[in-house]
Amino acid sequence: VVDNRTNLMWQDDADANTIKRTWSDAITYCEDLTLATHSDWRLPNKNELKSIVDRSKVNPAMSEVFQNRVISTYWSSTTYAGDSTTAWYVSFSSGDDRINAKTNTHYVRCVR
Repeated sequence: VVDNRTNLMWQDDADANTIKRTWSDAITYCEDLTLATHSDWRLPNKNELKSIVDRSKVNPAMSEVFQNRVISTYWSSTTYAGDSTTAWYVSFSSGDDRINAKTNTHYVRCVR
């Protein structure tokens, strides 16, 4: 999915919703991803991930242009400034962002 407002291309395949990963595994997964003939994928930062939140919707609070959507949480690449062992994630049930230990698991939606 290409967001014409930000010029970002988002992963929208079943893999985005099948496996929860730790933060470091999420970064590695995106860096290793080859999808739609592109191999320059990365884990989005918090602001990029929040750019696909649709606050007019809940459960999921995500644009309907995405075919593969789940009501769950997705990692961002943004480490929390107050504690380097935690990072930001976005909940697509509500669109809120929160922090969690990097050893916990969330879904991953890569961007390029």
